Amino acid sequence: MLTPELLPRLQQLLADADLDGWLLYDFRGTNAIAAGLLGFGGLCSRRVFAFIPREGLPIGIQHAIEPGPWKHWPKAWPLRVYSGWRALEAEVAALVNGKRVAMEYSPGDAIPYLDRIPAGVLELVRASGATVVSSGELVSQVYATWTPAQLAGHQRAAEHIAGIARDVIHHAGVLAAAGTPAAEHELQQRILEAFARVGLETDHGPDVAASENAANPHYVPSASRPRLVQRGDVLLVDLWAKEPGGIYADQTWMGSLGTPSDKVVQVWEAVRDARDAALALLHDRIAAGELVRGGEADDAARDVITARGYGKDFWHRTGHSIDSRELHGSGPQIDNLESRDDRVLIPGVGFSIEPGVYLVGEFGVRSEVNCFVGEDALIITPNDIQRELFVV
Repeated sequence: MLTPELLPRLQQLLADADLDGWLLYDFRGTNAIAAGLLGFGGLCSRRVFAFIPREGLPIGIQHAIEPGPWKHWPKAWPLRVYSGWRALEAEVAALVNGKRVAMEYSPGDAIPYLDRIPAGVLELVRASGATVVSSGELVSQVYATWTPAQLAGHQRAAEHIAGIARDVIHHAGVLAAAGTPAAEHELQQRILEAFARVGLETDHGPDVAASENAANPHYVPSASRPRLVQRGDVLLVDLWAKEPGGIYADQTWMGSLGTPSDKVVQVWEAVRDARDAALALLHDRIAAGELVRGGEADDAARDVITARGYGKDFWHRTGHSIDSRELHGSGPQIDNLESRDDRVLIPGVGFSIEPGVYLVGEFGVRSEVNCFVGEDALIITPNDIQRELFVV
């Protein structure tokens, strides 16, 4: 959150980027980045702006009937009040006229997670005499990075989750071998109960998907349409959770109930090797102190799967940002498919690596780990990632 303590660092970043300021905008939660930085809670039903200048104090623009969202705004910082549109536009123009400002804008909507400013607001700001550039790098540096304490909490959650995933795959195999197979939703419940025992929380899920259901990347098991997990099935377990107030850990593990077919092994090896190709690129570039971008890691993983003949069956980006507020965050994405994310993976950001192959009507395979960019090293969680398909 924007505080007097954070302000000097942020203003140095603005100076380094040759920006006159960062203009934040929100209306009814359309810009979660702005709301998060301003510490807003609940619905903001009127337009708000806040200008963070390269020098001097930030200035907020508040609607007269809605002071509530500004309760965390420092009293020493100016807060201008408007009620009509003419006054609002005049206040915006007074702040940005002739200035080069950053906003949550992505040219051509190249990065949807960053593109939070409506076209009309962009027009208004430009008509006020401002030059608008993307705030993408600022978002990475200020909004998306983790603290050391958050990294430690994420690592603890990751180890718990890894153990829970292995347990549920083993449990499914034992029940199937005994002739009493569990349904997907029952295995899902076992995971949720395990989360509760170790003090983890999640907002939804997890995903437990057998064979043909695993070919749907956003499958959700349900008691209303139970699917037993039986001998011969491929089992995908995708689970995510965090310590209260912490950073999510997000992993996908794969099992085979009985000896897998040659095709299943072939697909598993393609996905695993794609994951490892992305990890190797990131590890080598970061260790060498070289810049690396999320889209490059996506390309590295996708090249492996394409070379194995499954390129058309890898439908999604290789990974998503995990920031300090959201599982699917606003920092750099590992993506050169769904979007053109050319943001640098800077120290302090976290993300998933999760290539997958989905053969509709047959089975799906995905392998997911998480990464954190240290000052000179790539940190991967969990400590022991899946190397071979679990056969149970």
